[in-house]
Amino acid sequence: MDKPKSEIPFKSLGQKLKELRNQANESLAEASGAVEIDVRQLANFELGQSRPTEDVLLLLLSHFGVKDDEAVKLWEIAGYSMAKIPVVHMMSDSSKHQAAATDGHVLFTDIVDVIVNNYGVVMNFMQNTGPAGQPSTVARVGMSREHAKSVLQILQATLLQTELSPKRINAPGSTNESSNK
Repeated sequence: MDKPKSEIPFKSLGQKLKELRNQANESLAEASGAVEIDVRQLANFELGQSRPTEDVLLLLLSHFGVKDDEAVKLWEIAGYSMAKIPVVHMMSDSSKHQAAATDGHVLFTDIVDVIVNNYGVVMNFMQNTGPAGQPSTVARVGMSREHAKSVLQILQATLLQTELSPKRINAPGSTNESSNK
């Protein structure tokens, strides 16, 4: 006998997550391992019996390479507020934000807030708005703990190479000419 709908509160979200995993041709173990959650948790999400936390949902969306519009739909199906999560808000809400990410401009930050839990890492890149203002988030990035470790290694290696290199590294479009006059 089928369960009443009230016993499967997140059925449509679960079906979408399972569809994404199947499209990626991954087993439950592979997908759950990639975002560092228990296999049973992912199975419960796919069955619609429970809902992933915001951070875990972000990790799953990132892992499966979900495009902006579909990510927003899944976020809404999960019942999360668009205002609660800046990265999803930026994906769908404003063409101004999208232009900043794709037009070649670099967003500089002076504050990074890092949140680490058993599921992964979320980094909030922020910028001070002035002496009296609160910092505002300019980007939010989520990833598995494993991926964060590899990003850290790449960053350390790259910084080390630039420190050891006699050449000065310039911003794109600038020149490094010295005068021999």
